[in-house]
Amino acid sequence: MIRDITIGQHFPGNSVLHRLDPRMKIVLTMAYIVLLFVAANPAGLALATVLLAGLYRVAKIPLRIIVKSLKPILPIIVFTVVLNLFFITGESQPLVELGFIKIYSEGIRYAVLMGVRIILLIAGTSLLTYTTSPIALTDAIERLLSPLSKLHLPVHELAMVMTIALRFIPTLIEETDKIMNAQKARGAQLDSGTLQQRMKAMVPILIPLFVSAFRRADELAMAMECRCYRGGEGRTRLKQLRLTTNDWLCCVVCLVLFGAIWCTNFFFTGL
Repeated sequence: MIRDITIGQHFPGNSVLHRLDPRMKIVLTMAYIVLLFVAANPAGLALATVLLAGLYRVAKIPLRIIVKSLKPILPIIVFTVVLNLFFITGESQPLVELGFIKIYSEGIRYAVLMGVRIILLIAGTSLLTYTTSPIALTDAIERLLSPLSKLHLPVHELAMVMTIALRFIPTLIEETDKIMNAQKARGAQLDSGTLQQRMKAMVPILIPLFVSAFRRADELAMAMECRCYRGGEGRTRLKQLRLTTNDWLCCVVCLVLFGAIWCTNFFFTGL
């Protein structure tokens, strides 16, 4: 399960999405996230699913990568679906009634919609990191937050911290997997026993993981200090971010598709 987490990983490529300006990708991703919660009917979410599948096709990201990224959040999806299934009531007669448990058609509808929203949310945000390198992501976040520098906020440092945290997720996942394998080789029972026993078994994993994380942070800080890192003031960049015709064309196409998804709220109100 640990190896299935792909958050923060980057898959190099030369597709249209890989060459797209990272600032445009961040803005469009945020708009897509908002749109997922604005779309209140199955037709809108179906169009959002088709759009996301097309983008993954363009980016040439294999289907197994998408499924792999969704496996760790499966318990969250199931928990959310169950909550909506049992706690959403309706005006009609319940479809299933077993004592105090009542399942309405509205509950089933909301449960399915919420489950699909979470899946599309994870898959959509993962596409951003899959097609954008950490360096480009740092530059894009800094440029987007640059107006806040007038309020004397450390924009460059904030972008650097966010990107470093995102970049170290795969590293910590790999470190966790190594520690778990080492503990299993010593006879630790991590996959069996009661819930309390499993929680106690996690202590020998968390302690060396925290020690390793602090050690890596100290080594990174020392390396940046040795290279005379002093923040973003006076720094130049090898690659300058510039919006091209392809960026604006992709933006227009995505906005038209976003508008079509939003319009489903008016034309498919009965769904």
